[in-house]
Amino acid sequence: MNIQARFETARESAVREVVAISKMLADLVRTVQLIESEIAAQEERARVFDRSDVKYPILARTLIERRDNLKVTIAALEQRHSERALNEQMAPAA
Repeated sequence: MNIQARFETARESAVREVVAISKMLADLVRTVQLIESEIAAQEERARVFDRSDVKYPILARTLIERRDNLKVTIAALEQRHSERALNEQMAPAA
């Protein structure tokens, strides 16, 4: 088995990180969209749309919390992505 060490430059590492963050962001956005459609489906099944109503579906409440947490994660990743992309643009080509 041939094992070769891979030495990357800081620029290659930054590019790889930007690509990885982009992929994570795309996956998380899709997940949020799926969760939102499931929340809507739960509300429609229960015919209860007011979150303060005691009959509001527990699954919908749980999904709302999960969606909100994912949105916070997305915002943090977008911030990191923009910082890394900006650093990549500012870095001189090696």
